[in-house]
Amino acid sequence: MTAIIQALARDGEHRFSKQTVQELVLMAGLGVEGDAHAGRTVQHLSRMKKDPQFPNLRQVHLIHAELFDELADKGFAVWPGDLGENITTRGIDLLGLSRGTRLRLGGNAVIEITGLRNPCRQIDGLAKGLMAATLDTAEDGSLIRKCGVMAVVITGGDISVGDAITLESVPMLHEALPVV
Repeated sequence: MTAIIQALARDGEHRFSKQTVQELVLMAGLGVEGDAHAGRTVQHLSRMKKDPQFPNLRQVHLIHAELFDELADKGFAVWPGDLGENITTRGIDLLGLSRGTRLRLGGNAVIEITGLRNPCRQIDGLAKGLMAATLDTAEDGSLIRKCGVMAVVITGGDISVGDAITLESVPMLHEALPVV
């Protein structure tokens, strides 16, 4: 199966969910054009309070559509954009990627994976118990966060629903994704 972009979303305000669109423009070093989280320094409101000069490692949020399938099996109706992601993927194990992995989206855009998204309690605003459904526990007792990954834009470009996702480069040594 080829990995693809299943859906795209953005929002110019700091709302939890984003509106779906057919195309996005990714801007190198900034993020998604027209999205409230675009910028060289951190744009998430809670993180800006801590250090507004911290580099923005969360320019683009990706979630795998397979999570929505899993949530549907648990009785939750979640759609692209609902969890605040910019890109919904299908056919790629986002959570298994190494930090520093670069993905080509469509023909030109390249992003670099920086880490995991840490789900927040706002998720329960969509449906009670939804946040817990996006978490799991590993055999060693550690927490598994399944709410997607964050990335920065290395090479800008236009991307569209249906575009292919390919591995551009993978670090020599696998580095587990930290929470960013």
